[in-house]
Amino acid sequence: MSQTTRAAICREPGRPWEIAELDLDEPGPNEVRVKFHAAGLCHSDDHIQKGDAQMRFPVVGGHEGAGVVDAVGADVTRVAVGDHVVCSFIPACGACRYCSTGRQNLCDEGKNAATGMFADGTFRFHHEGEDLGGLCVLGTFSQYAVVSEWSCITIGQDIPFEIAALVGCGVPTGWGSAVYAAGVRAGQTVVIYGAGGVGSNAVQGARYAGAKNVVVVDPVEFKRDMAAVFGATHTFADAKEAHDFVVETTWGELADHAIITVGILHDEVIANAIDIVGKSGQVTITAVGNGSVDTHPGPLIGYQRRVQGAIFGGCNPLYDVPRLLGLYRSGDLKLDELITRRYRLEEVNQGYEDMLSGKNIRGVILHEH
Repeated sequence: MSQTTRAAICREPGRPWEIAELDLDEPGPNEVRVKFHAAGLCHSDDHIQKGDAQMRFPVVGGHEGAGVVDAVGADVTRVAVGDHVVCSFIPACGACRYCSTGRQNLCDEGKNAATGMFADGTFRFHHEGEDLGGLCVLGTFSQYAVVSEWSCITIGQDIPFEIAALVGCGVPTGWGSAVYAAGVRAGQTVVIYGAGGVGSNAVQGARYAGAKNVVVVDPVEFKRDMAAVFGATHTFADAKEAHDFVVETTWGELADHAIITVGILHDEVIANAIDIVGKSGQVTITAVGNGSVDTHPGPLIGYQRRVQGAIFGGCNPLYDVPRLLGLYRSGDLKLDELITRRYRLEEVNQGYEDMLSGKNIRGVILHEH
C-alpha cells in the first residue's frame, strides 16, 4: 500500500527544485511515517542542488524537519503514533561503536545519507516508476516521509514545529561547534567566520560557554547586526579588520579558537582562521565546500595549533536536542530570532535565493495539509 505526498525534488545537479506528487510506501520494520509541519532551508540542501556535494539523483530535499508520527511499522519502540518529533539528520541507533561510546554524531546508521536508501537497499519515495531517496534518508521537503525510528527524537507539544525543525541540524551543529568540537571555555577569545544559520548558533554557544570575546566576520551587514543579537561582542566585515582587532585586544596572544561556518568553504578563510589563533589554538571547520588546508607545518608545530573537522558539532542528538530545547524554554537560547522568513513549499527556490543573497538567517517551509 502507498499514499501520495507533495514534495520538492531535484532531478539533477543545477536544476531548480520542483514540486511533484510522489508515491510513499508504508513504513517497514523500525520505520515510521512522519507528517511534517515545518522544514528548515539549510545551506546543505543548496549544496546538493548546485552539485557541490555528491548525492544520488533524483532526490527529495530537506533534512531539517519536525512533525507528528502518523504511522509506525513493526518493532518500533522509540516513538508512537501521535508523538511530536524532530528528525535528526544523523540517526542515532544507540548500539553501534560510536553511539555506545557517546559519539552519536558518527552513528553508523548515517551511512546512506548521500543516497537516501534504507538499510534493506530499497526506497520509500517513488515517482512514475522511479525510486527517489530523501536527503539524509529523510526528505523533509515532503508533506509526509517514511524515516527510520533512529532518526526521530520526541519533543514536547509546547515546542512550535518551526522551532523544532531547526534543532535537527543547524542549531546543534553551530552550538556544538563552539561548545563541544572547539571546547570553548570562560574568558577565551573566539573568532567565528560566517554568521548564517549555523554561525549564529556558534555565536550563541561560544557566548553561553563564557567566551570573553566573540568576534564575528561576515561581509553581510544584516548578518553582522543579527550576530550581535545572538551574543557577538565584536563584528567585522573582513578578516583583516578582525585579525587586527584580535592582535590588539589579546596583546598579541591571538585567539583561542576560530570556527569556520561560512556558506561555502574556501582556501582563504581556512588560512585566515589558522593565522588568527595563537599558541595551542584550534581551528574548527564546520563549513563544507572545496577549501583546502594549505599551510607550512612550521606555524602549526611551533604554536601547537590544531585544525579539526566537526560534524553535527560533535553533539549527541538524543541528549543534546532536548537539552537545547530546554535552554530555549528557559530563554537562554534564541531560536525564534533565527527564523527570518517563512515560505510555502512552492516557494522553496525563492527561499534559497533569499538565503544566497544574504537576506535570511534561516528560512522555514511551513507545510500545508
